[in-house]
This record gives sequence, C-alpha cells and structure tokens, in this order.
Amino acid sequence: MAANGTPGRTDRLPPYSEEAERGVLGSLLLDAVRVLDLCRTGQVLTESFYVPSHQVVFQTLAEMVDHGRPVDMLTVGDFLNRQGQLEKIGGAAFLERIVDATPTAAHAEYYIRLVREKHLLRMMISEAQKAIETCYAAELEPDRILNNTEQAFYDIANAQHRELAKWEDLVKDGMQKLDQLINGEGEMGLGSGFTDLDKLTHGLQKSELIILAARPSMGKTSLALNIAENVALHHEGNRPVAVFSLEMSSEQLVRRMICCRARVSAHKLSEGFVSRELHGNLVGATDALMKAPIVIDDTAGLEVMELRSRARQLKRKHNIELIVVDYLQLLHYSEFAGEGRQIEVAKISSELKTMAKELQLPVLVLSQLSRAPEIRGKASVPKLSDLRDSGAIEQDADVVLLLRRPCKYPDDERSADKTLAVLDVAKNRNGPTGDFDLNFFDEFTRFESRDQRHRDEGGMT
Repeated sequence: MAANGTPGRTDRLPPYSEEAERGVLGSLLLDAVRVLDLCRTGQVLTESFYVPSHQVVFQTLAEMVDHGRPVDMLTVGDFLNRQGQLEKIGGAAFLERIVDATPTAAHAEYYIRLVREKHLLRMMISEAQKAIETCYAAELEPDRILNNTEQAFYDIANAQHRELAKWEDLVKDGMQKLDQLINGEGEMGLGSGFTDLDKLTHGLQKSELIILAARPSMGKTSLALNIAENVALHHEGNRPVAVFSLEMSSEQLVRRMICCRARVSAHKLSEGFVSRELHGNLVGATDALMKAPIVIDDTAGLEVMELRSRARQLKRKHNIELIVVDYLQLLHYSEFAGEGRQIEVAKISSELKTMAKELQLPVLVLSQLSRAPEIRGKASVPKLSDLRDSGAIEQDADVVLLLRRPCKYPDDERSADKTLAVLDVAKNRNGPTGDFDLNFFDEFTRFESRDQRHRDEGGMT
C-alpha cells in the first residue's frame, strides 16, 4: 500500500497499444469503408483510443466516410487543417508516420481486437478505481457500493458480448412463432395456467413487464403465486421461477402455497383439526411443490437496483424464466427519493422494464390501485388511470392486468357470486384486450379458470 493509504501503485499508465491504434488508423487510410465497418461491429469507437491525437484522427476518418468523402492522406490532412486540428496532432508528418507503419490493411481485424481489449481493461480499471474511492469516502452503505459496482461491471460485459441478430434469423424466428399459432401448437411464451389469459397474451412473453394490479384483499398475491406455481410445474417441463416478496415472509408464502395446492383451509389448520384425508392432501401437495424450481427472496425494503443485482445472480445460478415481484410500491430507489414519490415510482418502473429486457424473461409485478374505483361508485370497475403513484407504470408495462371481485362491492350486479373474480387485460401491447371470469376459492386462496370443473378437495393435480 502506498504511503498515503491508497492501495497499489498509482504511477502506472493505463493499458494501451500505440502500435495497434496506429495500425487501425493506417488501415482506415488504406481501406476506409471496410475497416470502419469492422471497427463498429468490433465495438471500437473514438473513446476506444487512448492517445488523444489518435482519437482526433479516428473521429475525422469516421465523419469523412459517413459523408461519402474520399479518404487518403491528402484529403484527411486537408480536412484536419480546415478544422484547425492538423497542427494539434503533429502536422502532416504525423499522418505520414501512420501510413509508413501500416503498409497493408490485411491485419486490420487484429489491430481492432487489440485496441478493443485494451479499452476494455481501461474501463474495468476506471470502474474499480471509482469503487475504491467510494469505499474510502464511506458516504454510501457497503451493499449499495457493491450493487453499483456489480452493475457497472455487468454493463461493461453485456456491452462487449452483445451482437445484433441477423435480419434473416429474426424473420425466420418470427415466422416459426406465427406457424405455432396457426397450427395451434400452444403459447409462444410461458403458459400461465389460465386458458383465457393465455389466449389473449399468448403466454408470458420474454422481455415483457406485466403489471397485476388490484385494490387490497382482491387476491393479487394469490393469483401471482398460482401463476408462479403453474409455470414452475408446467406439464411440458419445470421452469425456474424467482419470487421477490417484499411484504410476506418466505415461510408465510410456502404455507399458503401448500394449503392452496392441497385445497385445505389455512383457518382449519390454525384450529388444530385436520382429517386424515386432508392431511394426505397436504403431504401430496408438499411432495409436488418440493419438485418445483422456485426461489423466494423475502428481503424487505429492497432497493430496485439491488433487486436487479439479485435477479442477475439468480439468472446465472438457476436460469430463472419468470420473476414475480410483490409488490412495486414497497420497492425503493433512494437516488430519486427526494424528488417525490411519483418520480421515484416512475424510475422504479423503468428499472423493472429494463431488467425484463436485460434478462430476456417476463417480469410479473404486483401493484396497488388507488381508491378511485370505490369513489366512482356502483360498478367500481378499475381503470388504467387508477394505477397508484405514477402514470409511468402504465407507460412502461407491456401488459396490465386489473383484478376485481364483485362480491366485495354490494352494489355490483354480480355481488352474490362469492367465487367470481374478473381479470381485465386492460393493456396488451402486442395483442387484444378484454376481460374474463375466474373462480376464486377464498379459503384456499386459489384461482382457477371459470370453466374448469370443480374438483373434490383431494383432487388437485
């Protein structure tokens, strides 16, 4: 450690290769259009060069190619001179040295790869130094520093490995999915276990942010857990699911899921009397759920960036295919907390959508509704505008599901039907909207499709 208390040496130059940088520039002067394309596909841009004069020349060459201007030593020198940059980089002699050092553009890809690798090392060093400085400043919680650093390194890695899909592959894949629909081969996304929902959405789609919103005591947590269970125990193969529960503990969720699957009233269990038959149902439900690849994180008061960090780790470790978040209004984003709750929620919503795209999986997020449906009176039918705290939730969401139970509202014309629940697909970016009926068995906290045949208490599959 250095005498001033900072770790390691501070007198070293960052990694770079002056020869490779000149090799790229010389190759550009010889075969500008082809080599510039190689640079861009190889993720070498102006900031990839360490030597300032090399940055100036590369930026000039890129501008000239983009505007269709001829590129050689004379035209580049003239352009730089008119821009007042030629003398700053060392005059025409500087360009001559570049040309002399690169007699052919045949090795351009090698030079480009080396420049990119050195730039990658410099970015990593820069982020590591930021982390060190932040640690010494001690102004943030250690967990926050760790999350920020992980995010920074993940962004670097993600940018380096991302390649644009070929157009013909995209078209081919799109047609395959359309053929699946035409031939009735099932959903294109994960099956939710609810036929009417999957008909409208074609399943839970990758990269989609799906909002499930309701007033309190409508059963949104139960519905989300039912969907998670259906995905995790799908008949075509188990799909790993991550549940972030910010309100209930993992023990509470697991007990609820066991009782739900066994069709046993948790209230009866609390009274201490369960028949042998019901106990058998509980054992059977437990055996089935033990095979379900479900991961529950019940950390309270999560920061949204910490949630994203944990989700990335779960994706790497368990290859999760669905994330459930219960619920949005319990998440925090301290960086924007001082700007008002609406702005904070808007930023949280945006980060959740980014997470869905980044991890290439559907993210099902529960959300509260405002009291507006009750204030409106008789029907109490929720609308998109009732999403609590921020209109950005509606903007960011690909699908918005609004859940209601008419029995909760005496003035509703269908209030007498105690098992009726209505799920409204109020927004569907890539398909139709519409509502449909579900059964909700309150004592088991279980939703089922309305046309599903009622089964005996021991008949869960």
